[in-house]
Amino acid sequence: MEELVRRIQKDGNVLSEGVLKVDSFITHQVDPDLMKRIGARLAEVFAKKKITKVVTIEASGIGPAIYTAQSLEVPMIFARKAKSLTMNEELLTSSVYSFTKQVSSTISISRKFLSEQDRVLIVDDFLANGQAAKGLIELCQQAGAQVEGIGIVIEKGFQTGRQLLEDMDVPVVSLARIASLNDGKVSFKEADA
Repeated sequence: MEELVRRIQKDGNVLSEGVLKVDSFITHQVDPDLMKRIGARLAEVFAKKKITKVVTIEASGIGPAIYTAQSLEVPMIFARKAKSLTMNEELLTSSVYSFTKQVSSTISISRKFLSEQDRVLIVDDFLANGQAAKGLIELCQQAGAQVEGIGIVIEKGFQTGRQLLEDMDVPVVSLARIASLNDGKVSFKEADA
């Protein structure tokens, strides 16, 4: 997605060889017009998959996931990183390691929102080591739901996440694929969509 690549080049901030900060338009402050186009593009790519639910993880995945779900006209579910007092029903749970935060979290979704009838599209803001998406795949599998694909806004193509997910036999589509983050500069690979 050329518009996204241009925005990363203009407003992205390389903090180190593994960290790209996009908090002015994706992960903290959200550009709703850009996010709407991101969601529409992911929906277009996965339109033939007959998606019934879009699933993400809180918090930065919610923006692209909600716009993707809106474009597909299906509900969006986000996995919580902390159990709330109102989540007293049976939960699907998985453990996820965050590259950015350097911590493991137990994520959960209420079992009542996913079933074996669901065809799921997982959407997230970043793909690095693939642990968040892997945890979401595990939650969907616990419910018997079929994961039809994974839509990623920005992929760190120099990390192992894509290979992990492809080894799980789940198609991955990234709108911007980063080849490297060296010397404060972002270089890109060809994107999937």
